[in-house]
Amino acid sequence: MSLHKNQLLTLQIQRLSSDGSGVAHSPEGEAVFVPGTAPGDEAQIRIVKDCGRYAYGILDQLLTASPDRIPVDCPAAGRCGGCSLRHLDYAAELRAKQENVEDAFRRIGGLDLSVLPTLPSPEVDRYRNKVQFPVGRDADGAPCIGFYAGRTHRIIPCPDCKLQPAVLNEIAQALCRFFAAHDIAPYDEQTGQGLVRHLFLRRGAHSGQIMVCLVCTRPQLPHNEQLVAELCAQFPAIATILLNVNSKNTNVILGSKTLTLYGPGTIEDTLCGVPVRLGPLSFYQVNTLAAEQLYRTAAQMAQLAPGQLLLDLYCGMGTIGLSMAEQCGSLIGVEIIPEAVDSAKANAAQMGPEVAAKSRFLCADAGQAATQLAAEGLHPDVVMLDPPRKGCDEATLSAVVQMSPQRVVYVSCNPATAARDAAWLQQHGYYAQTVQPVDLFPRTKHVEVCSSYIRVDK
Repeated sequence: MSLHKNQLLTLQIQRLSSDGSGVAHSPEGEAVFVPGTAPGDEAQIRIVKDCGRYAYGILDQLLTASPDRIPVDCPAAGRCGGCSLRHLDYAAELRAKQENVEDAFRRIGGLDLSVLPTLPSPEVDRYRNKVQFPVGRDADGAPCIGFYAGRTHRIIPCPDCKLQPAVLNEIAQALCRFFAAHDIAPYDEQTGQGLVRHLFLRRGAHSGQIMVCLVCTRPQLPHNEQLVAELCAQFPAIATILLNVNSKNTNVILGSKTLTLYGPGTIEDTLCGVPVRLGPLSFYQVNTLAAEQLYRTAAQMAQLAPGQLLLDLYCGMGTIGLSMAEQCGSLIGVEIIPEAVDSAKANAAQMGPEVAAKSRFLCADAGQAATQLAAEGLHPDVVMLDPPRKGCDEATLSAVVQMSPQRVVYVSCNPATAARDAAWLQQHGYYAQTVQPVDLFPRTKHVEVCSSYIRVDK
């Protein structure tokens, strides 16, 4: 019997899906996905959409709470699109993420292997080093910041997001007060009117330096000198203030033009001892302390020895490869974004002449560069892969196999595509050795995965 909209069912939540929803099964065996529930909950569920083999529901009434359920400590939770797991004990969250990674590698990758327990984040709250607040108006018409509700552009006000350092929330509130005092209008997506679209903030986890970037529709900000003076007086850790111009009707946050209102235009930090210089366009892991755990894990999997060659594809600013520079003889990094390549070269230079001499960074598509390097007869000892969410294309993987490294280490923010690529590597002579989830995104559905593969010589 098919389910229908508004039907009420009493169900037991069995596990969490990869999107953070609880998973139950109807009496006929149909999977029902329910946000805001925990494994072990017994609840009355209201069906909102039946898709044939599965359905979506909402929590109508909690009958018996799971022992893993905890009180929610944020008034915006469940309404904003952020903390989908804030109702779940952290140990249970880590288990769920391990189970989802294991499911992906078994179901998508076809690999029957044990996934290690998820490495916890050193900080569960206040860990984000980057904040992107849309700016809108609250119920009283005053400028406010918050986050978009799931699958919408409706702003849920959130004056103190618990994933962000308190000081970044305080800076955002100070800016909203300044906008109100000087009649500076938030951007309205419906009308296309208004000036301030987003607040983009960064904070160095080790340096403490803060970057404030206002994303506006025009390159002029009224009273900008007063704003700079007031912000810097109130928040001495602010190292630079920027104005980014984005006048397009787009969902992309940052525009291509950035003006410096104060400071050098960048902030500095370190990651695994690698010096980094960050601007608004720099890609950087949002959880620095957990990223350091991730990179140490990748280094352990690489098992580099002195004199060996490391090829780092999708290298970004070079942080993963450079964090292993002392362990290898030479390093080649490949990244398609020119600004990131420039940053990687600068980071290597800051680490000293020895590291700079052994490091080479190429600006190119990873697949095309790998194919060219393979054709030139390059044989790295270890290949590091850190692709975007879509994973590697077959050209990249084919070139890696052609270069015949001893080991491949694969870092991914998407267990599904990591599992797909693991299957391809296994079919082409590389045995999956270790799969380690690392929690870079506590209280959310996301998890990072680091996996290693060793060449099987026939």
